[in-house]
Amino acid sequence: MVVLPLSHPMPQALTFRSFPVYSNVYGRHGNGITGRKQFTVFSCANGNGQRERNPLRRREVVEHICLLKGNKGLSDDEEKDMLDYLYTSQYQLRGIVAISLGQISAQTKEDYTHAVFMRFQSKEILAKFYESPLYLQLMKEHVLPYCHGLINVDYESEVEDDVLHIFRKGEEYNYGVEFVLLIAFVEASIGGPVRDALISLQELTIEHPSLILQCTQGSNFNSNSSEEYTHGVVIRFRSLDALEIFLSSSRYKDVWESKLQPIAKKTLAIHFSVDPVGTEIM
Repeated sequence: MVVLPLSHPMPQALTFRSFPVYSNVYGRHGNGITGRKQFTVFSCANGNGQRERNPLRRREVVEHICLLKGNKGLSDDEEKDMLDYLYTSQYQLRGIVAISLGQISAQTKEDYTHAVFMRFQSKEILAKFYESPLYLQLMKEHVLPYCHGLINVDYESEVEDDVLHIFRKGEEYNYGVEFVLLIAFVEASIGGPVRDALISLQELTIEHPSLILQCTQGSNFNSNSSEEYTHGVVIRFRSLDALEIFLSSSRYKDVWESKLQPIAKKTLAIHFSVDPVGTEIM
């Protein structure tokens, strides 16, 4: 059994031809992420906590959210086994660009107990992930025995075309809080009203680089859950304090009450602490 510190990249690395300066870092395989776009954007993750306007390329990514309902009486060893196998799956399953997971910090109205976030290069690679024998074996042997329900939400989004932000690597991404918001918008609002609401939320997150490292959002294309939740949002906060400051701010409450809540028929918000787990390759 090999033990590896999570703060360091794997010995074998994924070469992305799109990033000649950063070749042979983070990962194993040689497929690049496709889909670059040129935008002028504001960077949330400015090291000085200040917003900077820069012409940056944007990279298309696919976000995967899995919420689990852990069995009652789940032991610490069983929980650790499940989370370790899920976390280290990134070293065995092709296409996982970034991953975070953990125990949900507060009880949810639907009894979800654990959350997993993964980032993929494309919808095609995510589809292969779902069909992978290794993934199916992982779920059968190390996840489903410990859970009595789950939901998967998948959506396309964009992030800065920068290695650290695509792969969520670097010291800033080692810790923090992952905030996941699932929304079912009323059918009549799909289109303009939803787009306006999500743009307002996105702009608000961009205005708080001292609190937020990254925010993605998009329309759920998972056929098994798209009727239950039409959209997903993932925001990586720098700390629990940052999350609480943002959610209690008057600006967020205004966006929520005036833009999101009036057109949402159902919502689910959860958060979990991002700490190093899965230090053993299972």
